[in-house]
Amino acid sequence: MHNSRILVFGRVGQVGWELRHKLACLGQISVVDYPEADFANADSIRSAVRAVEPTVIVNAAAYTAVDKAESQLDLAMAINATGPGVLAEEAKRLGTLLVHYSTDYVFDGTKQGAWVETDAPNPLNIYGKSKLAGDLAIQASG
Repeated sequence: MHNSRILVFGRVGQVGWELRHKLACLGQISVVDYPEADFANADSIRSAVRAVEPTVIVNAAAYTAVDKAESQLDLAMAINATGPGVLAEEAKRLGTLLVHYSTDYVFDGTKQGAWVETDAPNPLNIYGKSKLAGDLAIQASG
């Protein structure tokens, strides 16, 4: 993995910033963010991936304004749902590993203890619904 070409989406966020530094020892890191890769534009995402031809894609990009998502449904869905689906298609096309970060907002908060991947999602807001839609788009890509 030390010769990997790692493409990280989400340069300015907390997760992306941390990953940029932590993953550097594993290979060549390319980090992109808006406007270089506009997650509301599928062609922009495809272009960013195809420019690097990565062996690993890490998606730390997201629309994270939880409250604003209620009034910006289309933008939240484009960035959190459609964008990850496009990344998954590109990863499959390249035979590339895709690492994607979700959120506990895909759950309703009623469980005692830690959530696990096999728990049934039940998002209570648009942000959670948009992130779940992205998770499902990745799963559907195969």
